[in-house]
Amino acid sequence: MPLILAQQKTRFLIIAAAVLLCVLAGCGHPKIIGKWRMSGSSSAMIWEFSENGAVLVGDVRGRYRFGDQDRIKIETPFATTVYQMKISGDHLVLQEPGGSRLEFTRMR
Repeated sequence: MPLILAQQKTRFLIIAAAVLLCVLAGCGHPKIIGKWRMSGSSSAMIWEFSENGAVLVGDVRGRYRFGDQDRIKIETPFATTVYQMKISGDHLVLQEPGGSRLEFTRMR
C-alpha cells in the first residue's frame, strides 16, 4: 500500500510540475510571479513562481521558461512539461496539448 501511495504522489508531482513549466515558459509574463493554489485538488497543492525562473511545486523545485504563443515549459527532476497558459485576473489555467488541464487561484 505505501508503494502505491508513493507512486501516486510521484505521478501527481510530475503532472503538477509539467503544468507549472508551461505557465512559466517565457520571461514576458510577470503576472505569473507569486503563489497559486491548485483548484479541484483534495491536497490544494501550492505552486510558487519566482522572478528568477525558479518554481516550487509543493516541495519539488524546478525551473520554468516562457515560450511563444503563451506557452510555458516547466522542468523538475521528475518531468519536463509544456503547457498552454491563460491568466485572467487571479485565475490561471495550464493546459497540456490534448491532455490534462490544471486550474489555479492566486493566493493573496
